[in-house]
Amino acid sequence: MPAFPASVPSEPTAPHSNSRFAILVAGGSGTRMGADRPKQFLNLLGEPVLLHTLRRFAEAAVRVEKCVVVLPAEQLETWQQLCHEHNVTIPHAVVVGGETRWASVRNGLAQLAQETAGIVAVHDGVRPLVSAAVIEQTYAAAATHGAAVAAVAPKDSVRGLAQQGSYAMDRARLRLVQTPQCFELDLLRRAYRLPELPAFTDDASVVEDLQPIYMVPGDYRNLKITTPEDLIVAEALLRAERGII
Repeated sequence: MPAFPASVPSEPTAPHSNSRFAILVAGGSGTRMGADRPKQFLNLLGEPVLLHTLRRFAEAAVRVEKCVVVLPAEQLETWQQLCHEHNVTIPHAVVVGGETRWASVRNGLAQLAQETAGIVAVHDGVRPLVSAAVIEQTYAAAATHGAAVAAVAPKDSVRGLAQQGSYAMDRARLRLVQTPQCFELDLLRRAYRLPELPAFTDDASVVEDLQPIYMVPGDYRNLKITTPEDLIVAEALLRAERGII
């Protein structure tokens, strides 16, 4: 594996429950974007989407002790080049993902093998606008409840599919799950020792048989960049956040 100038070796952190870690999963191909590169490397106000995401977890207010970026093997060199071009000095480790998101998170967890306690956040690498407040609240809730996810209420009416037609659902009882999803470190490790779920949707679905999932208010601005429209909205939101006209 190539050496990453932004990957700074560090000693294992002291084993205490207040330690915070982050796994940023970036395995997209950009197919739905119709782009010439993976969506995590697309330009967002002059910088790669993934760099914006990494910076959110590197902010001093969030107090994350170790960040792990998970990428497909064929994208490692590109990320190395981007780190060089943008003079990235944020300490982080880079690991190769697996064939599925489940396997990628498991590989990211393996990078934290020397850590014995703490809270780990799993976050989509293409959610670059997550706020420090949402990150903080989700970490704090996981420290209290063991497992916590950020989520928002649906804005639209929701219908379920039936064998014949569809049926109305009470949106007041539904939430749209975002990331970060935060867990006590050993809890997430135990969950990922189990066989991969055929209907895997997110990390909360892996953990929920072991621990109830606590929800904290997410943010509608914490969008996941998946389509070209998402990138346009993300740029507008980021300009507004930075006061750029």
